[in-house]
Amino acid sequence: MTFHRILITGGAGFVGSNLALACKRDLPDTEVIALDNLKRRGSELSLERLRHGGVTFHHGDIRCPEDLDNLEPADLILECSAEPSVQAGYNSSPAYVIHTNLSGTINCLEYARKHNSALIFLSTSRVYPIASLRQIPMMEENTRLEVTKNASGIGWSQVGIDETFPLTGSRSIYGTTKLASELLIEEYRAMYGLKTVINRCGILTGPWQMGKVDQGVIVLWMAHHFFNLPLGYIGFGGTGKQVRDLLHVDDLYDLLRVQMADLDRYSGMVVNVGGGREVSVSLSELTDWCQRITGNVVPLRADPVTRDYDIPYYITDHTRITHATGWMPKRGVEQTLQEIHGWIRTHRAMLAPLFGIA
Repeated sequence: MTFHRILITGGAGFVGSNLALACKRDLPDTEVIALDNLKRRGSELSLERLRHGGVTFHHGDIRCPEDLDNLEPADLILECSAEPSVQAGYNSSPAYVIHTNLSGTINCLEYARKHNSALIFLSTSRVYPIASLRQIPMMEENTRLEVTKNASGIGWSQVGIDETFPLTGSRSIYGTTKLASELLIEEYRAMYGLKTVINRCGILTGPWQMGKVDQGVIVLWMAHHFFNLPLGYIGFGGTGKQVRDLLHVDDLYDLLRVQMADLDRYSGMVVNVGGGREVSVSLSELTDWCQRITGNVVPLRADPVTRDYDIPYYITDHTRITHATGWMPKRGVEQTLQEIHGWIRTHRAMLAPLFGIA
């Protein structure tokens, strides 16, 4: 498909800014607009990159319908905006995460309805219920947890978690807002004929992510090793054996380009998108990688108490999207971590204050 204008919400965030720059690079005749409220720490550092890359930036908030109404019609919305913390609302008001992730999606859908815009929505693996994920039988190996050999159930196996995993149960306010958004998107697709795609992403990472404990843990781990700052294994006995798969933001972009090229074909799809088993790592293994790459060993504390929102294991089964498109993640754990390390080294002076280094 040909796009005259692409709107990327959350366009100064890690994912949004990388996708915006990649779209403008590969589609130079398309106007690419990045909309962002610049609330997240470090998002302001993307503005010069966006300007230099030819992306138009608008300071605005998807919680405010008028901020969207002030924009020109777009052919496609890449909905990357979110309050991404699964911890949101546990010890404070859930208002911001609800208004951003749910009300914001409604405002984006209304913009899409008015202008007949296609929409690709970045959802999350956190739509799957916490208790059900914890019930998957695990065995403890030297450096990680693994699904018990030959065990499988509805929506899970040693390959990972697929789209048929049951959705009954609690999943955090964050996960609930994303699942509710998915349901609304389907209704708008059916009622108004919008072209929509929903990608349930695992842990997204790569250069230019401002790592935090609750979002961006891969970059956080590398940055703490680079700057010689302490870290901790939290929950599940404090051994660091909980496992996640990684998805390099450039691998996500490769998939989006496939989906963008044939939205008629992929509209209505809801798919799990992640690095899969081949691009997975435990915290303990992540520590080993960061030690080897940086040459630094940092203090590690162990807190065995498991938080209500945490899960011991999540690996994406991306079979559905791979069969549909031929897409496969290309960037492995080592390449991803080496790129993150190189980025931190190159931009050390800019990043140091974000990690409390004077």
